[in-house]
Amino acid sequence: MTEKRYTPNERGERIEWDERGRPIVPDNPVIPFIIGDGTGPDIWTAARPVFDRAVEEAYGGKRRIAWLEVLAGEKAQQLHGVNNPLPADTIEKIAYFGVAIKGPLTTPVGTGFRSLNVALRQALDLYVCLRPVKYISGCPSPVRFPERLDIVIFRENTEDVYAGIEWAAGSSDAREIISEINRRIEKAGIKPVLLESAVGFKPMSEFNTARLVSNAIRYAIENRRHSVTLVHKGNIMKYTEGAFRDWGYHVAREQFFNETITEKELHERFGGQRPAGLVVVKDRIADAMFQQILLRPEDYDIIVTPNLNGDYLSDAAAAQIGGLGMAPGANIGDRCAVFEATHGSAPKYAGLDRVNPGSLILSGVEMLKFIGWHEAGALIVSALTDTVGRKIVTYDLARQMEGVREAKCSEFGAEILKRISSGK
Repeated sequence: MTEKRYTPNERGERIEWDERGRPIVPDNPVIPFIIGDGTGPDIWTAARPVFDRAVEEAYGGKRRIAWLEVLAGEKAQQLHGVNNPLPADTIEKIAYFGVAIKGPLTTPVGTGFRSLNVALRQALDLYVCLRPVKYISGCPSPVRFPERLDIVIFRENTEDVYAGIEWAAGSSDAREIISEINRRIEKAGIKPVLLESAVGFKPMSEFNTARLVSNAIRYAIENRRHSVTLVHKGNIMKYTEGAFRDWGYHVAREQFFNETITEKELHERFGGQRPAGLVVVKDRIADAMFQQILLRPEDYDIIVTPNLNGDYLSDAAAAQIGGLGMAPGANIGDRCAVFEATHGSAPKYAGLDRVNPGSLILSGVEMLKFIGWHEAGALIVSALTDTVGRKIVTYDLARQMEGVREAKCSEFGAEILKRISSGK
């Protein structure tokens, strides 16, 4: 790939990476963006000016983002044909420039092409799905003390049932696989699988688990978090999710021996009082964890999960702080990161200028933090918090609140933009 081929109209430079896999960011990085399907154009139109204004205000015009549109989803299909919703050119450009941001992409249920979000993560080996969940003052919540929830979920992003390895019910492949499974489990006295069942495959590896857990513990150390919790269903799925738990503890012991302590050691050696500077590594069964984030959210900092559990848990946690409209997300690999709105494309609201752009805006904040532009990110968070505090919110929040001014998507973005510029 050549520099000339991937130079956008607005001149910018490529992000490089140091030997530790950290981004080396020029003052004018090229950042590809995918507008997204459905409500994607609405939220991108509201969010992009917010990013640009925050960067301009934070750095006095000395830094800027050179945006480069790349295609996926409906827009790609319109240009490249119905069978090409994720062009190779898009993957190549994101891989080349290293950091990107995207709106929601539609995935058909039951039939049609596979999830573009999953395909993008797998193609770029974005093995960490990072979902920070933190309450913004003024947002509605179904719980009494939403401010007690301040977690970062590290969800494995490339395997588990999300690997997409499955066969349709009644197909010859499914029957053949089930017949072989039944032959093997019959010897163990396990009830056979119905031959006409659909069947899927749940891979889980030490390699992918170890690199996820390593990233989570390192994040906890660097951000002075107190604990890392491995969330799994190992009491039932002993050789997949049970192994996830065991591999996680192994990583803590082998790679972070001087920085971590297990929950058992904490109570046996220190009477339950965490020594300063040490990260407590513990584990919880997945179903119990859903109760824990409701009843004792302050006991958890970093949560590490396999793919499917992480998907459920991150959405459930987001409900406590206002919903998916206020929940940022990122997909991160060793030398590539894609930040994204965490909600769906909501096609019934497309073009109505109604949906909440908060998820995409806050994902942009995570992107700015990732590239080291913390000051710009802080300006956005402050302006968004002030806007919500004044009860200027989009419909998803307004329907849960009283005495609010319901704003359109564009109006909500404009209110944030105004407060960045005024410093209030």
